[in-house]
Amino acid sequence: MKAVATGFLLAAVGLYVLARWQEGHGAGWAQYLGAAAQAAMVGALADWFAVTALFRRPLGLPIPHTAIIPHRKEALGRSLGDFVGENFLSEQVIRVRLRAVRLSDRLGGWLAQEKHADRVTHEAAGVLRGVLAVLRDDDLQAVLSRTLNRWLSEQPVGQVAGRVLARFVADDGHRPLVDLLARRAVTWLEEHPDAIERTVTGEAPMWTPRFVDERVARRIHKELVRFAAAVRDEPDHKARAAIDDFLADFAVQLATDPATLAQAERFKQNLINHHEVQRLVGSSWQALRSLIVSAAEDADSELRVRARAAIAGFGRRLAEDDRLRNKMDAWVEDAAVYLVTTYRAEITALITETVGAWDAQETSRKVEIQVGRDLQFIRINGTVVGALAGLLIYVLTRFG
Repeated sequence: MKAVATGFLLAAVGLYVLARWQEGHGAGWAQYLGAAAQAAMVGALADWFAVTALFRRPLGLPIPHTAIIPHRKEALGRSLGDFVGENFLSEQVIRVRLRAVRLSDRLGGWLAQEKHADRVTHEAAGVLRGVLAVLRDDDLQAVLSRTLNRWLSEQPVGQVAGRVLARFVADDGHRPLVDLLARRAVTWLEEHPDAIERTVTGEAPMWTPRFVDERVARRIHKELVRFAAAVRDEPDHKARAAIDDFLADFAVQLATDPATLAQAERFKQNLINHHEVQRLVGSSWQALRSLIVSAAEDADSELRVRARAAIAGFGRRLAEDDRLRNKMDAWVEDAAVYLVTTYRAEITALITETVGAWDAQETSRKVEIQVGRDLQFIRINGTVVGALAGLLIYVLTRFG
């Protein structure tokens, strides 16, 4: 385009030379052609100067107010940043554009299709696997352990345990445990009569005969078996009632008694700090991690099937429920407006700093590449308009 524009200038020079030559031979029309050619040359040179002055110094001369873009690129960057901030990053523009997009409507229809729900599930599974692969197990285990320990330490375990135990006893939830203990007691007593005999004979006075000790031991064993069997077989046994009363009283003490509460807190801290509990936390994370990775890799796993169904269901609901769509659009609008209004200065500063960091000559070249073709048309138009204006002025001057 530079060559074409320069060609117009050279054509004007050629026409001027032709007009002067024909004028010397007495051609009357040559005066009109000469006037048009003169004005065309002036217009072409003036517009060449104007276009060139935007990007560099014409002919390398230090003429004031030339090479405008290289010298004003910082101001250009600020102006461009301000323009983008005012015209593209305003709250009104963001809301209007998001409403026109109808994001929730499109998203709902897209997610409702099974292939798209499957694609989202597949991509989410990949992201999940990537995150778990990047995270270091030791670091994550330490974070989880600290978080869990801090959370457990802050919980008032005594009052909570007291309320739970009170409800548990009121609903007879402890009865199966009492039944189990009674059955196990009867079985153990029946299978270990010698343990009772050794205890009795070991605690008996030295002066009592051996057969007396054995007789007493058998009697005690028989009574213990009978008592344990009675507790096992009689739902309303006094021992069972005593256990109920004890648990109910203990539940009240757990919830209200300061000394019992303090003991519960100490027990909780000792349990939390026990190495076996810490080891359990670590092994639990490893097991959970392996389970999640396996489920994410298997397209037919329960996790992916449920996730796929949930995503498709959400899409169908979003496509059919006007209230849900309106809520989601409002959330997206508010979030976008918050981000734009909060970080608008940072966004515009990025534009300003990027333009400011460009090399002056490189900036000039980038801009010239983008708009240079149109600027060369200005030179061409200046040549043509100059020729027409010069011809008109000559005619008006001659016949005015």
